[in-house]
Amino acid sequence: MGNTSLEVSRLGFGCLCFGPLQQDMSPQDAGKLMAMAMDRGINMFDTAQYYNNYEHISYAVKYSKDFILASKSYAYDIEGARFALEEALSKTGKDCIDIFMLHETESEHTIRGHYDALEYYISKKQTGDVRAVGVSTHFVRAVYAAADMPEIDVIEPIINFKGIGIVDGTRADMEKAIAYAKDKGKGILAMKPLGGGNLYHSAKDAFDYITSLYGIDSVLTGMVSEKEIDANVSYFEKKPYEEAFESLRSRKKHLMVEDWCVGCGACAERCPNNALSIIDGKCVCDEEKCLTCGYCSGACKEMALKIID
Repeated sequence: MGNTSLEVSRLGFGCLCFGPLQQDMSPQDAGKLMAMAMDRGINMFDTAQYYNNYEHISYAVKYSKDFILASKSYAYDIEGARFALEEALSKTGKDCIDIFMLHETESEHTIRGHYDALEYYISKKQTGDVRAVGVSTHFVRAVYAAADMPEIDVIEPIINFKGIGIVDGTRADMEKAIAYAKDKGKGILAMKPLGGGNLYHSAKDAFDYITSLYGIDSVLTGMVSEKEIDANVSYFEKKPYEEAFESLRSRKKHLMVEDWCVGCGACAERCPNNALSIIDGKCVCDEEKCLTCGYCSGACKEMALKIID
């Protein structure tokens, strides 16, 4: 994976979906799901402090510690970074967090503004608590900025064949940025290849695109059932997958706004893709922009937002 010593599976597992921001599976069931994925050859798992699912991952660690775990935090100083890393280590039970990243960076200015946290994570490579550091982003300009920083090992950009979720450019712009970063020796984790679930009906086209794209080391996609794991693994192993994809084709996620929404606007501020607005005192969602990531529900103190099938 780039200039790191990490060897990752081509298909990676995005852990956001099974946690409280989306499916809200029990920690035990989520751990079993991760174990199933490991049995089928997946070793790359991606989470974040914000997802609040470290306990879920701890049940997979009881099965095996032999997998690559990436996590992320919004920390901007040493104190916050220390807390985020120590929380990840203690709650997951992992001996190290293989990749620790700055969450949702927007540009060089964001990276520099959070550089104290990044520097802390870099220092923990010396102690063995972290093996690589990086950034996740929805912004083309952040990919270029991170690519030009020698201290950054891994970049996790959003990319899919529809360009859903790219904030400051087109799909072609992000492709060029990823290629540039790859040539700079960065490891690349591609997030949301299915557009946050919006491209389930075109899963073959989505995976055909992402697997043909230059520079991608591991493709991260959320999975919440054994059927999804089997379907995705079959595709990546070039085995028959059409029937499995067809059975999943009708699935559609969307954001439900409960009647008790008070229109405080915290959700709109938290949305990474500007899909939410406050109109007449209530949250309104633009479903064409919505990534069904659930970040907004994590920001809602009224618990008025839910991602549902």
